[in-house]
Parts: sequence; C-alpha cells; structure tokens
Amino acid sequence: MAIASFMVPLGSSIPAFRLPSVAGGTVSDEDFREAPALLVAFLSNHCPYVRRIEAGIGAVTAEYAAKGVVTVAIGSNDTVRYPDDDADHLREQAARAGFTFPYLLDETQETAHAYRAACTPDFFLYGGDRRLAYRGQFDGSRPKNDVPVDGSSLRAALDLVLAGEPVPEPHTPSLGCGIKWKPGNDPV
Repeated sequence: MAIASFMVPLGSSIPAFRLPSVAGGTVSDEDFREAPALLVAFLSNHCPYVRRIEAGIGAVTAEYAAKGVVTVAIGSNDTVRYPDDDADHLREQAARAGFTFPYLLDETQETAHAYRAACTPDFFLYGGDRRLAYRGQFDGSRPKNDVPVDGSSLRAALDLVLAGEPVPEPHTPSLGCGIKWKPGNDPV
C-alpha cells in the first residue's frame, strides 16, 4: 500500500542530524552550512517507488550539485525485517543509480521521526537559511505509469530556492512505500 508524505509545514527549521555513512565516517547537517540549499531524501533500496526514479535522482542531484546544492539520502528502514535496505545493499544501490551524495543510516529511526518522514521516497528541501522550502514528489512518475522520470517537481523547487524565491503551494506529496518502522517505533 502506498503512503503519502506528511507535508511538514513550510518554514520549519531543519532537524539536526549526525549519522553514519554507508561509505564510512559520519555526516552532519552542519557539514554543509555554506551550501545554498540542502536536499534531504529518505530512500530505500527495496521500494519499487524509489527503484522507478533512482537513476533520475542520481542525475538530477548531480546536475544541481554543480550549482551548489548538497544532497544527502537517509535510509531509515528496519534492516532486520528488510535486509535489502542494509548498508551493503544501499551501497549497491548508490553505485547502480549513480548517487554521488552521502547515503546515511538512521538505525535508531530518530532522524526519520524528527523529519516526520513517512515514505520512501520522501524529499525535504531547505534553503540557505535551513528553513523548509519544499516537501513533495520528485515528479509524477510511479511504478505503474508511463510518466517520464525527469524530476520536474523537484527541479522547479530547486530552481526557485536557488533564485531566492519561495516555492508556491500546492506541493504534491511524495508517494511511496511506508517507512518500515521497528516494532514499537511507529509514529503516533
């Protein structure tokens, strides 16, 4: 069953994070203080909604990295019940999809809770002031449609944020697989 993102209020401050990377070391939101925009994407390896757009995510984020946008992906799924989302499989996904950004592990799921992430994929775009400027879909492509994977929704938001402009509502919620919460960790 597909789950839509919660649509956190625009203008919300970025929740701080410091998480281990699948490539080694740790990564923090503070590492990117000078970036004009920070995209935080909750992703997974097993979800068909993510699989459908993962190469597009790799291409769009690489294009916008050249403009100064920093992207981090966070895997928050319970890897005991969903081993395809463990560090080894996320590294494989990053290589397959052309991800050039840090892919982080949220083993406690505290970061997913702090962001109010609901699904994979779930995108949160923060401007230079680290206030939420966009939350919503990558584009209109889904596993069972023929809509091109072009990142049109996210691209439009990125262009506006880089121009210092607000991203007008409505934002179409992201749609995907619900985050696989550890037993007893479901958000209330």
